[in-house]
Amino acid sequence: MERSPGLKLNPHESTRREQALLILVIIIFHVVGLIGFAVPTMRPLFLQIVPWHILLMLIVIVCSHRPTEGKFILFALLIFVSSIILEWIGVHRGWIFGNYSYGQTLGVKADEIPLIIGVNWFLLIYSAGVLMQRTRIRSTLIRVIVGAIILVLLDLIIEPVAQHFDYWHWSDNTVPLKNYLDWFLMSGVMLFVFEKAGFKKQGVVAPVFLLVQFVFFLMLLLI
Repeated sequence: MERSPGLKLNPHESTRREQALLILVIIIFHVVGLIGFAVPTMRPLFLQIVPWHILLMLIVIVCSHRPTEGKFILFALLIFVSSIILEWIGVHRGWIFGNYSYGQTLGVKADEIPLIIGVNWFLLIYSAGVLMQRTRIRSTLIRVIVGAIILVLLDLIIEPVAQHFDYWHWSDNTVPLKNYLDWFLMSGVMLFVFEKAGFKKQGVVAPVFLLVQFVFFLMLLLI
């Protein structure tokens, strides 16, 4: 039965269509990025646009959050600023994560720290938080722990790819165990902040983004 031209979509159907469109954008741009990384002649160009890809994903995730209340913006700013500080301590002091430095792929830096890394931290923490929010796990502590474990598993996949494509480099080309322990601790703290922010249950866009990240970097391991 065809919809009458004057009949508007109900809010739930409209929301589902928005989410489907945003998910489509996530998938398409990751597939295109994967192709660009896989083709040697295209790779230099695609490495240059990595920061723009991350910014696009930020727009997608922000658009998926409903409602866009003040506490959401405050949470995003808090994660951005705190992660930049943590990365600065890691790079300049070696107290967090280990001895590493950033390459050129992640773009503009402030005192050797790519600003886009703060955006990436927000995307991962928020996506893991929403994923845990959508599970049937009732315990906040368990949700935080499971979410942190998921992010550590993602980092295990990202690390060899990151070094190969000049995202960052470890001083001895070996990822220290400390990196994963600190990833777990820092992710856990940020996920706890997410829980306390009290966001209403969100849609599937952010969890899909997290899943696509796993697939994307797993595929890059094969290149």
